[in-house]
Amino acid sequence: MSYAGPEFDPFQPRRPRRRTLTVAVAALVPAALAGWLVYEAVADTGGGPAGAAPATPSPAHSSSAASPTEDGGRPVASPAPRPAPKTPTAPAASGPLKGKVVVIDPGHNPGNFRHTTEISRKVDIGTNRKECDTTGTSTNDGYTEARFTLDVARRLRALLQAQGATVKFTQDGDRPWGPCVDERARIGNEAHADAAISIHADGASAGDRGFHVILPASVHAGAADTRPVVAPSRDLGERVAGNFVRVTGSAPADYVGGGTGLVVRNDLGGLNLSTVPKVFIECGNMRDTKDAALLTSGAWRQRAARGISEGIVSFLRG
Repeated sequence: MSYAGPEFDPFQPRRPRRRTLTVAVAALVPAALAGWLVYEAVADTGGGPAGAAPATPSPAHSSSAASPTEDGGRPVASPAPRPAPKTPTAPAASGPLKGKVVVIDPGHNPGNFRHTTEISRKVDIGTNRKECDTTGTSTNDGYTEARFTLDVARRLRALLQAQGATVKFTQDGDRPWGPCVDERARIGNEAHADAAISIHADGASAGDRGFHVILPASVHAGAADTRPVVAPSRDLGERVAGNFVRVTGSAPADYVGGGTGLVVRNDLGGLNLSTVPKVFIECGNMRDTKDAALLTSGAWRQRAARGISEGIVSFLRG
């Protein structure tokens, strides 16, 4: 900010003392100007009057990115940015999963419905060609699968990071649509994930209830070769299913899997193209009112994340 200098009341000289006052003012003005120059010099070096709060850099010059919740108002003119204070580097995570990489794939994307052309294009999944992605399902009240999967994924990330794992997402609501199913698999492959899981909720008929974990079939076609990861993926899936039952109290699906909570499929690009141990979990049926009551509960979603987390931890620790 600029400083206009000290303010004075208008000078009203008295005739009998003109010479004396003129001399006094002549002495006062240089002193005032000197004081002003000192103030400016101190302000420019980050100082200020005693007890004053230190200047805060304008957000326009902040070294960190703006929060997505900011309203992006018109920038206000500000002085040249001062160096930002150094923030201590956070210590490396420690815990039983230190050094392990987990890729979490929150199914679908909240913005997919605005990009139907992009998500409808076909991609190669090894056994055939399939849509890039879909919009997902929703409860009868409009709570979308994409919102559900992101919420559970974020809760799961926090739990795994607390155990020392490095966690990567395929998307975090940070892109307008997608990614396509082949890219979702590629993200896990390129991260050399020790485990990968795709979070979903089903859109089956009303009355169908329960969760199920989807395992990769043995596929060797085109770009797909799941043979090296079929066995470890089954191990991962069985541990996730067992812990999901224990923590959430949910029963295995009564409409697929024969009551085991496990289903093998060869038509999902996210599994076919994976070169790391990977499973899908359908946490419940959004189209059933009883399951929907669970899926829309924040407390239940936290239990779901914990059940999945404990399954992954069990798998990674052997």
